[in-house]
Amino acid sequence: MNYTELFSTIKTYTENDFPSTSFTGTDGTTVVTTLSPAQINIFITQAEDRIYNSVQIPSLRKNVTGTLTASNQYLSAPIDFLAVYSIAVIDSSFNYTYLLNKDVNFLREAYPSAVYTAIPKYYALFGPTLSNVNELSFMLSPTPDINYNVEMHYFYYPDSIVTAGTSWLGDNYSPVLLYGALVEAYTFMKGEADMIAIYNGKYTEAMGQLKRLGDGLERQDAYRSGQYRQAVT
Repeated sequence: MNYTELFSTIKTYTENDFPSTSFTGTDGTTVVTTLSPAQINIFITQAEDRIYNSVQIPSLRKNVTGTLTASNQYLSAPIDFLAVYSIAVIDSSFNYTYLLNKDVNFLREAYPSAVYTAIPKYYALFGPTLSNVNELSFMLSPTPDINYNVEMHYFYYPDSIVTAGTSWLGDNYSPVLLYGALVEAYTFMKGEADMIAIYNGKYTEAMGQLKRLGDGLERQDAYRSGQYRQAVT
């Protein structure tokens, strides 16, 4: 299901075109307060956010490479970063060393001085950078003794179907997206309680099936037990 199909289906199910509303200002000009496409787009993006924070599907993963600088114990996170799956340091022989996630207190206690350098073993989410309060950074310990390549797998929000026109979710499991958007739409419309309950039930059913795929079937052979895994029956 692409964006056009999703948009049309939401209007069909709700029997509501969500028409534009407007009012006339004191100067006689007409001001539009709500546009139909914009309102439905909000329903869709709200549903996407709920889904993406409830199940770990493949399209939420991204892989990037970068460089650690000698004597610098900080590493900037990607701009679209939300959470870490793994961070690995790669030495000159292309050997991967996966870092263990700890908190900043542990790193400070284990390596009180940033002057001590070696290949890093641990990382912690440190906080915003000085240059951009919206961009996070990591602390590494011990401090890198030389420049290393680094590879990060992380969680991020993919482009919304609203802007991209298609998405992994729309192509592979559209029911959860449709019913999630319908729940948002009927809540906005202050619809009948029984209809909201029906759509919420369909959304919950679809979410359970998606979790079986994303958190179950696709993770049965995951190496690191730290990744969430749902038992599949």
